[in-house]
Amino acid sequence: MFKKNYNPENQPKAWLFLLPSLVIILLFSVYPLFRSLFMSFQKGTLINQRYAGLENYQKVLTDPVFFKALKNTAWFAFAVVPIALIISLAIAWIIFEKVKHKSFFETIFFMPYVTSTIAIGIVFRYFFNGSYGIVNYLLSLVGIPAVNWLDDVNMSMPTLIIFGIWSSLAFNIIILLAGMRNIDKEHYKIAKMFGANNWEIFRKITFPQLIPTIAFLLTVNLIGAFKVYTQVYALFGGQPGIAKSATTAVYYIYDKFHIAGRPGIAMAATVILFVIILAVTFIQNKILKKVGE
Repeated sequence: MFKKNYNPENQPKAWLFLLPSLVIILLFSVYPLFRSLFMSFQKGTLINQRYAGLENYQKVLTDPVFFKALKNTAWFAFAVVPIALIISLAIAWIIFEKVKHKSFFETIFFMPYVTSTIAIGIVFRYFFNGSYGIVNYLLSLVGIPAVNWLDDVNMSMPTLIIFGIWSSLAFNIIILLAGMRNIDKEHYKIAKMFGANNWEIFRKITFPQLIPTIAFLLTVNLIGAFKVYTQVYALFGGQPGIAKSATTAVYYIYDKFHIAGRPGIAMAATVILFVIILAVTFIQNKILKKVGE
């Protein structure tokens, strides 16, 4: 077989092709990261900043609202990610194994992913309305009293979690179906020849083959869950729930930056959240690696 040797003269051409992507990454990812770190040590307005040392970090780490936001964010992340993944895995398996017109159902499940979260949030606000919402209507049919989903401090986070689970399904299902299609069909034929049932096939063949896909989804979904903001804004009409009961870490950053006008504190909270996400992702990858072995 003819094999091309490495040619150093091609390296400048390769960098030339990579240049547009590198510029975008540096401009919109790397630069904001370092800019945020720099601003976290500044105080004052955006046009009149001065060095503040660790003052912003001290204020954030002693702010009970920030810790409440972190608690809500962790609750959202560790509830939404596993529940949504389990439901998505079940739906994807049913579609893959039982449904004939898979492409039609894939299109239906993918539609929410390409639909505006704000628009979906408006619909969910109608569904969860305490007076005329369809959810309370369905609960009344089975004798369950109406629940104040949106205007009760104790129900703000459960409502947000339900919305988050539903929002996560579309992407998960499409990725899991793609992973299932990449499994060699001969494995299924041989298993059925030896009389394996559907549960045995799923447990012994499908699930082990999907571990890399599941690991990818866990990582992506967990990072996305820790950055939850749009769902909060959409579901509660621009507010973080009644009496700020659904404040999340990113909403706290938004509030400090745009509403309170204290960019230094907002950027300090951003850096802290970045470190937390990095640590959680690292621990998760270590656990998944151990499970994979």
